[in-house]
Amino acid sequence: MTVVDLWEQASRKGAPLVSPVDVRGLVEVTFVWRGEAEFTEVGWAERHVLQREPGTDVWHVTVRLPANVRTVYYFSHLAPGTWRPPRTNGPEGDTHLDPLNAEQVYFPANPSDPSDHDGWASLLTLPHAAPESWSLPQPGVPQGTTEPATLDGGRVAVYRPAGDRSAGLPAIVILDGYLGRTMMRMPTTLDNLIAAGRIPPLVAIFVDGGDATRAADLSPTSGWLSAFIERELMPWARRKHGISPYAHDIAIAGCSFGGLAAAGLALRAPHVFGAVISHSGSFWWPARAEDAPASGESEPEWLTREVLRGPRRDVRFYLDVGDRETAVFTEGTPDQRSVNRRFRDALRAKGYPVTYAEYAGDHDYLNWRNTFADGLIAIYGGRQV
Repeated sequence: MTVVDLWEQASRKGAPLVSPVDVRGLVEVTFVWRGEAEFTEVGWAERHVLQREPGTDVWHVTVRLPANVRTVYYFSHLAPGTWRPPRTNGPEGDTHLDPLNAEQVYFPANPSDPSDHDGWASLLTLPHAAPESWSLPQPGVPQGTTEPATLDGGRVAVYRPAGDRSAGLPAIVILDGYLGRTMMRMPTTLDNLIAAGRIPPLVAIFVDGGDATRAADLSPTSGWLSAFIERELMPWARRKHGISPYAHDIAIAGCSFGGLAAAGLALRAPHVFGAVISHSGSFWWPARAEDAPASGESEPEWLTREVLRGPRRDVRFYLDVGDRETAVFTEGTPDQRSVNRRFRDALRAKGYPVTYAEYAGDHDYLNWRNTFADGLIAIYGGRQV
């Protein structure tokens, strides 16, 4: 097949082109783009450099991927490895969506955060990808209510399950709350799991953060986050929403840096949190000497060492990470899969209850949207309240 035929086929069928699944459970995925540029690569979870066919303006690359992968991507013409997802869903710009792929994912900016901005990505769903069962609205499932609130320390939104106004319900605090309740569809997942009897009715408290200060706010030694949640948010939630006063009933959840922060907060405040849901936690932290905790330790995986040298807390964990998270995104640190495995091992060595999973894919919200239900079931499944 000539490169012109390749482009014409992609134009007819849509892109990327995906071969039949082979006996090893793999497919060939061909990304193709047409235009003038000095450089072109696939960015986000999958990172592959496209080659320009000599004498044409057609760029392409073919890679083998497991047939159970679902992920997001975009085209970038910036310097190799530069991270900047598209801010519009158009086909133009230094980074942009795949113009031949109609499947798109929207990451809405938080209107209350001036440092945040819209983000877009193209969606790649391969033939054996797990279905998105819990995060899609289901007929006949009652919907809970989600109401915003502004506290002195920050903005939050509170989900309450449909029809249940009883006091003493368990609760989960969710970091990066705006994306959690919008793109990640966490209220819908809660509705479906509660209606199916997979988890008890519970309250979810979504904590909004600032995009510009996210890394500092979500470090495991962040004074702001700890003070806000322990001293203001949780006392307010007990007064206003009557959540359970027992730490065993309260979980905290986060993705990436949020997973790191969730684990750090629970280990530091087991009198507040009895459970953690961490999706692809950034347990490599810190990466730089200036990010180091007060102890002055600047080597990566500080929280893992804290687990090993500290007493065992009464906290249970759900951890997951992508089986393809083997690239190093922060220079001088290990890859995400390795640090999650070592954090798991450290927890188990100290006797913590840990549910651990590696999903098919890389470091992106689309996978976490699916595995959030797994975390809720692991933490709350089978419990009676």
